Amino acid sequence: MKKILDFYIHGSIHVALAVYALVRMTFHFFHIEYNAPMAFFAFFGTIVGYNFVKYDELVRAKKLKLNFERKAIVVLSFISFLGTGYCFFYLSFHTQLLTLFFLGLTVLYTLPVFPKIGNARNWAGVKIYIVAFCWAGVTLCLPIINAGLPFSNDVWLKFCQRFLLVIILILIFEIIDLKKDALSLQTVPQKLGIQKTKILNLFLLIPFYCLEFFKSDFRVIQLWINLLLIIVLALFTLFASPKRSEYYTSFWVESVPFFWWIAVLLLN
Repeated sequence: MKKILDFYIHGSIHVALAVYALVRMTFHFFHIEYNAPMAFFAFFGTIVGYNFVKYDELVRAKKLKLNFERKAIVVLSFISFLGTGYCFFYLSFHTQLLTLFFLGLTVLYTLPVFPKIGNARNWAGVKIYIVAFCWAGVTLCLPIINAGLPFSNDVWLKFCQRFLLVIILILIFEIIDLKKDALSLQTVPQKLGIQKTKILNLFLLIPFYCLEFFKSDFRVIQLWINLLLIIVLALFTLFASPKRSEYYTSFWVESVPFFWWIAVLLLN
């Protein structure tokens, strides 16, 4: 069971499920009819993108031994690549153009396009914003554009909310990974320390919650759902520590978008 769970996490299926959940929430909030190609493009694309980011550098440095799990991840990534390509051709033209932009960001993030300054993943203090921007863009902007909807105030508010959510999740990851991250990355916990990072994360929960009040279709039930969400995020933040196992973030913290989606479906 542990090997299956590790493959599920290391193969980026879990994080792809979180992205899928946020796309489905976009459908729900903006009354968009379910679009399978859009939802599965985000799901399969996340598997391909995350596995590319995680394993490319190890492969290029020839530090990656292909054990059974990694061979299975290669197969999974290839199947997901085919799935991404298939879904891509069912998206609208404007959506396809925007996906190429996010593809460019992924390449910039992973590969040393500019040899003198390396890839964006190693740019001090930049990584967190690129990841949050891509998550918000893929899970919100792509479905909105594909449905032909205008970028209303509600869309921008939801974009800011998604952006903040991913920042909050990443800060928890950075606390857990503090001992493993190179000092050159200049992560927030490296700069501020663990306690101040936790205070910052708890502070970010306030605008994340308050943005809901400004939506045109403001609903009280959503405030209760979001209140439940920020309590969970606050607890994850307070109990975050470099001593925690990898499952604390790679499974439990990354489950937050999925459980948020389930709560929205059940309580609405």
